[in-house]
Amino acid sequence: MLEIETVGEPGGEVGYDMPCTVGDRFDQIETPALVIDLDAFERNVARMRVASEQMGVRLRAHAKTHKSAAIALYQMEAGGACGVCCQKVAEAEVLVRGGVADILVSNEVIGEKKIERLARLAGRARMAVCVDDADNVADLSRIMARHGVSLDVLVEIDCGAGRCGVEPGASAVALAQAVDAAPHLVFAGIQAYHGKAQHIADPAERRAAIAASTEKAARTVSMLADVGLICRIVGGAGTGSFDLEGTSGLYTELQCGSYIFMDADYARIIGQGGGPLGGFEHALFVLTSVMSRAAPGRVVCDAGLKAHAVDSGLPTVFGRPDLAFSGISDEHGQIDDPAGTLRLGERLKLVPGHCDPTVNLHDWYVGLRRDRVETLWPVTARGKIW
Repeated sequence: MLEIETVGEPGGEVGYDMPCTVGDRFDQIETPALVIDLDAFERNVARMRVASEQMGVRLRAHAKTHKSAAIALYQMEAGGACGVCCQKVAEAEVLVRGGVADILVSNEVIGEKKIERLARLAGRARMAVCVDDADNVADLSRIMARHGVSLDVLVEIDCGAGRCGVEPGASAVALAQAVDAAPHLVFAGIQAYHGKAQHIADPAERRAAIAASTEKAARTVSMLADVGLICRIVGGAGTGSFDLEGTSGLYTELQCGSYIFMDADYARIIGQGGGPLGGFEHALFVLTSVMSRAAPGRVVCDAGLKAHAVDSGLPTVFGRPDLAFSGISDEHGQIDDPAGTLRLGERLKLVPGHCDPTVNLHDWYVGLRRDRVETLWPVTARGKIW
């Protein structure tokens, strides 16, 4: 049972500040709305806790998925997470204000103002950051010294994603030595996240990609040990591959995010056992209403591009294989309804193609249990992208 603070008690002004109030029925929610099936959500959180405990690794849940202080605290209190990750300093600021006390910014933080803000956070919570450049190391050290705080630092390696990160091996060792020598910085380990591998649908291909990634990380860890630098943290892994890194004997922290919600893209990825990834369920939906049925075999709903991110494909209609979401514009979604079953005003739950950027389009989560609104949580870090 969820035990996190609820906002939006009965009597709020629906339609101005929030799409409903606590206690409302499913059919009273203003649409489009971002809704969570609380039972499925809780099961997902519990499954990841059990999995990480069985593998003997820490879970550092990624808050870029949900951008919510309330959910981050629940992941730590009920879901076994040792802390959370986020991607931007602004996200971290909101989470710290919300009571989250252990955060890794799993990204590089560049520029005087951003590093100043990171230093202020390091005076209030346990903070860590990633680096892939010696100049950035010098800037971090100088500004942390100015504030009289220390900061854990992970050297990020490019283990196959082709995004941020130095080359594994000698380049990573040289950068780690610079971190270790820098005042007010603490070398904590390496960041080895293979983002592209999360979305390789075939389990054998995904396993091969992660094996190559793990080899690069293991070689780097060994070379660091040779110069006396021990990795307290080897971090990475995501919802698509956590079982592989978690059983590698190398990784110490998993950085999974989407497991709490799942989306249409992750539903297309086959787990190692042939079923859904980790046994996780769809728990996040965009609730929409049919607003037009003027054309035979086709309806229009009120959830368009301003309610969904479609970079990973269009949403799917939950529990209705007879319907296909086939087109989208700013304010409208097109749904093919060949049998003509849908009524004007009928509610449908849409599974987002990509949950993370979809969340960033909404102000509120509507938590549902047995078709009643049990809770409302603000998306506290919505728009916090700097």
